[in-house]
Amino acid sequence: MPEPEILRAMRQSVIDGAPETARTLAQTGIRGGVQPLVAIHDGYVPGMSYVGDQFAQRRMFLPDMVASAEAMKAAMEVLEPELKRQGESRPSAGTVVLGTAKGDIHEIGKTLVGTLLGANGFRVLDLGVDVSAERFATVARDVDANVVGVSALLTTTMKGQKRVVEFFDEQGLRPQIKVIIGGAPVTRQWAEELRCDGFAKDAVSAVHLVQKLVGVPTHQLIPKN
Repeated sequence: MPEPEILRAMRQSVIDGAPETARTLAQTGIRGGVQPLVAIHDGYVPGMSYVGDQFAQRRMFLPDMVASAEAMKAAMEVLEPELKRQGESRPSAGTVVLGTAKGDIHEIGKTLVGTLLGANGFRVLDLGVDVSAERFATVARDVDANVVGVSALLTTTMKGQKRVVEFFDEQGLRPQIKVIIGGAPVTRQWAEELRCDGFAKDAVSAVHLVQKLVGVPTHQLIPKN
């Protein structure tokens, strides 16, 4: 398959939300001599970019985004080891630590944010669910994080977001490390009450927010609304 054709197919596999196809194309590309960075930046990322744009315009919806994120993840599982084997690396836009607030076990939105940030060149450490303020702080220190993102899907666990902001202030970690929040019940008013560094209403907005906070231009990897 000629390189431009396989890159178009990679892009389409993400748009279609087809993980197995995305994985197979990544393997085919490597065998055919397509450089991993080329596959990422000229194949899969433009597909994720298109999906993000369609989501922002309400032409695609959360299940579509989740499926596309799974396709992107499947491709990266093939391409990242090949990058390391070849001694290549993608330039890092910054380091982001993500997790769901203490007491909350929901993670679809958080995982999607992590996938999109990774596609946009960020190093992402996902701590999973039910994460304490102390755990966020420890990891953020250890990896020299630029941004910490705390998700909550339940109004009862939003207090966990507040605790993270308070703990980072107590430990003197802000403003060097920015703390942002997100999740279905989260509002701008809540973010202002917490005096955190911002909130995002969806995954695409979260990428733009992080890019703004670390001073990275919002190229067209994930288009603006």
